[in-house]
Amino acid sequence: MIKFSRVRTTLSGAVVIPSLIFILGICLLSAIFPQFTESLLNIIKDFIFVNLNYVYVWSVTIFVLFLIYLMFSRYGNIRLGKNNSRPDYSFFSWISMLFAAGMGIGLMYFSVAEPMQHYSNEVFSDNTATQRAKDAQLYTFFHWGIHAWAIYGVVGLSLAYFAYRYRLPLSLRSCFYPLLKDKIKGPWGNTIDVFALCSTFFGITTTLGFGVVQVNSGLETLGVLPDSNFIYQVVIVVVLVSLSIISAVSGVDKGVKLLSGINIVGVVVLLLFVLVLGPTVYLIGSFTEGIGIYINEFFSLTFNTHVYDSNTQSWFYDWTILYWAWWISWSPYVGLFIAKISKGRTIREFVAAVLIIPTLFNFIWMSVFGNSAIWFDLNVANGALSQLATSPDALMFRFLEYLPLTEIVSFLVIAIIIVFFVTSADSGMFVMNSIATKNARISPKWQTIGWGILLATLALMLLNAGGLNALQSMTLITALPFSVIMLLFIVSLVKALSIDRDYYERAFSETTVPWSGDSWKERLKQIISFNDKESIDKFIDTIVKDAFSELQKELAENNIEAMVNFKENPHRVEIEVPYDIVNNFVYGIKNESRIIANYLLDEGNLPDIEERHVFFPESYFGDDREGYDVQLFTKKELISDVLKHYERFLEMVSEERNRMFISRDAHQRLR
Repeated sequence: MIKFSRVRTTLSGAVVIPSLIFILGICLLSAIFPQFTESLLNIIKDFIFVNLNYVYVWSVTIFVLFLIYLMFSRYGNIRLGKNNSRPDYSFFSWISMLFAAGMGIGLMYFSVAEPMQHYSNEVFSDNTATQRAKDAQLYTFFHWGIHAWAIYGVVGLSLAYFAYRYRLPLSLRSCFYPLLKDKIKGPWGNTIDVFALCSTFFGITTTLGFGVVQVNSGLETLGVLPDSNFIYQVVIVVVLVSLSIISAVSGVDKGVKLLSGINIVGVVVLLLFVLVLGPTVYLIGSFTEGIGIYINEFFSLTFNTHVYDSNTQSWFYDWTILYWAWWISWSPYVGLFIAKISKGRTIREFVAAVLIIPTLFNFIWMSVFGNSAIWFDLNVANGALSQLATSPDALMFRFLEYLPLTEIVSFLVIAIIIVFFVTSADSGMFVMNSIATKNARISPKWQTIGWGILLATLALMLLNAGGLNALQSMTLITALPFSVIMLLFIVSLVKALSIDRDYYERAFSETTVPWSGDSWKERLKQIISFNDKESIDKFIDTIVKDAFSELQKELAENNIEAMVNFKENPHRVEIEVPYDIVNNFVYGIKNESRIIANYLLDEGNLPDIEERHVFFPESYFGDDREGYDVQLFTKKELISDVLKHYERFLEMVSEERNRMFISRDAHQRLR
């Protein structure tokens, strides 16, 4: 932690100092020698894309297959947090935030431009107009679909799992714990975080730079600004970054959540406007057919390297490989943010939502805007939109001229871009500060403001000098080593999930026997009765208390210290065996309730039920495993039940691989 006199900071010097040296060095080179830097970095980028493109293809393929496997496997029920944890955000808020952070400005920038560029590309000029339109939609689906979100999903899932399940810092270094153990706290971990911070900064800076250009172009098209002068871009950046800082300082629960919700409403309104007032029947039909083509061609697209078709190889490098590199370079930023908002979700819920919901919306969005533009180009504009395909900054606004209420809708588009800008920037500031502080729980607000000022300053410097393209190339180059890091995330995650599942599903020994057939008449009365709160409290205060007290005395006879604890809300009692090195053994019984179905209230073949809420004594454990109803247990059977869990506990703590689940100080040492 860096310490300055009279300045409080949570920044980690081992992460921040080398990161800033590298970031400032690359940005200064790009600004002072933009052409030389861009040329040099493009040579490196082109070499990677041409000679190592298979690394991207195989990596992204593995990401997709791995997440699909997790969604349908037995690991899908594992929760990102304690077994009894629940999500921090509603489903709508969660989806809104991950969607706004994941795609953002790109949806506005490429929704018309990409399909038009595929459609008008000379590589496909021999095809009919109809075939080019179909291919344009297919390739856009491919680049903005499941593959893109699988990249984000792998990083987000790894971070969320190790942060909330293993209780490690929300940092990329934590994803290597099963492979590196305590070494993640040293130079190895610092190197990983430095890489993540630089990659995040470069990705956000270039995207925000292009976003400013599009806002400037839109305001110019509408006549609000006379041209795309750098002075106007400075004003735009100052205003938007100031809004981003205000949002970021207010926190995820307020600023980011609110703006993400507003954004979703805005894009849905714009989407419905184009769908209803555009070629509606054509759009619905093309979307339907496009989904079918995408599903049919899914594996062919996934594995296609165009090695047998030299005519399309350059297009493949400039689009598919560039996109995979772009998404990978953004994944530390998006993954960290998704992980931050996903605590309490199950792995199945996380994967299904991250892969399917944003993908489906992207498909609808790209179909409506891209296919509308192609339809207008063919039937109304006489090729005018195709000619603007290489000018994506203005293409969206020129497209809107073929729809009613052009000026109003154009202002709505600008407003959406601005909100996307702000949500991307504020969540970016939050993520960068999280990386730079090794996920400090509370940081001074000046740090967040500082990241915002640095983003704005460098973005403007590069815009003025023409160095954004060089920085973009640098971002794409960093994607190659990070794709390998992400593959190691999968190895680490598989190892951790295997240990996790075995830990929570470890069976009891054969010597542990449930309750016998003794006193079966009394048990029958208990089975068919429905208890109130007072009767369960009495059960806990008598049978459970006596059982735990007797066991405590016997443990003391064997030189084992144990405590019987009484707690309220809910009423409960527990026996605890304290330890210095490993977590304490805890077995407790609490008064829980459940709701009886309405139709049972009138069932004649059941005892009278006066209330819908019935109460029962439920067991709970120190490691948050799921408990069960123990109301049919006698005192001796309760003692037996505690002992079988204690035997299991001693067996588990003896295994080194369970260290992160049972070690008392493992998490503190790694922070």
